[in-house]
Amino acid sequence: MPFPDEPQVAAVLAYRPAWPEDFARLAAELRAALGPHARAVDHIGSTSVPGLPAKDCVDIQIRVAAPLDEELHTALLGAAGYRRRPEPWNRTEVSGGLECRKLVFAPPVGARRCNVHVREAGGPNARFALLFRDYLRADGAARRAWGEFKSRLADGVPELAAYGQVKAPATEVLMIAAERWAAATGWDPGNTRDSKIEHVSE
Repeated sequence: MPFPDEPQVAAVLAYRPAWPEDFARLAAELRAALGPHARAVDHIGSTSVPGLPAKDCVDIQIRVAAPLDEELHTALLGAAGYRRRPEPWNRTEVSGGLECRKLVFAPPVGARRCNVHVREAGGPNARFALLFRDYLRADGAARRAWGEFKSRLADGVPELAAYGQVKAPATEVLMIAAERWAAATGWDPGNTRDSKIEHVSE
């Protein structure tokens, strides 16, 4: 859910070439905040897919060592001004039939809009986010259809929470096709393009 300073309306815009640059700046800030605890910082979500319409909010995934240390990551990102989203659904999610831990952070007040998702490296929910991105990057027909769906949905259901509730089951349908693509191509989440891996000792 948005904080009071964040938009309450789902406005889907045409793709903006500046989004990868915005991610790069945010990723550098997040790596500085987390240091060696950030195993990887990934640009995910619709702003990471060239040509795909999206809300003007950069989604970022930080992959950390398991088990996820809620107190540590909240303290480190909090020191940089990031605000942990408190809702229960921003602390766990089901992916691949498994319940996975996560944390989601909003940016500092007045900063560039983003959602920062902290997930365990190798977890099915981290894989889900990377597969969503890479499938839509690779399949032009799926990318166009998904963009058209999101644009129509935002026009008809502009309230942000309702928009998300309608989009969630549609995303699951999209991911059935993404899994078929992954099996056919031998896609490997360990070889995703533009993930910034930080190798650290256990």
